[in-house]
Amino acid sequence: MAKISKTDRTDSLLMLREMLKPGDTVYTRLNHCSRSGMMRVIDLFVIRDNEPRRITWGVCCVIGGTYNDKHDGLRMDGCGMDMGFSAVYSLGSALWPDGTPEPHGTRNGEPDTCGGYALNHRWM
Repeated sequence: MAKISKTDRTDSLLMLREMLKPGDTVYTRLNHCSRSGMMRVIDLFVIRDNEPRRITWGVCCVIGGTYNDKHDGLRMDGCGMDMGFSAVYSLGSALWPDGTPEPHGTRNGEPDTCGGYALNHRWM
């Protein structure tokens, strides 16, 4: 497991804030699921210039996650929910902890500025 420094976190936060805007879609791919189903290793991507760009390490740094070297991805523990969505929600919350400056959608009929819901999620 790779160690994440404060410099890694700061650099990743700046890079991801520049790269991602509210309403963008983050794609996830399942690399590994444990036998018990209680741990998954997930890769995260965005599409730029018609090419997938891997952002997994940056996401690990920003959300304080663990990078799994054996299966090359973000380790997500737990079950009973969509862990890919959970990773993307955590990313949005970390990028915009006080919410987004402009509404990016509606939730319960009201303009939504919550950082967690700022990014869309899709499985590859």
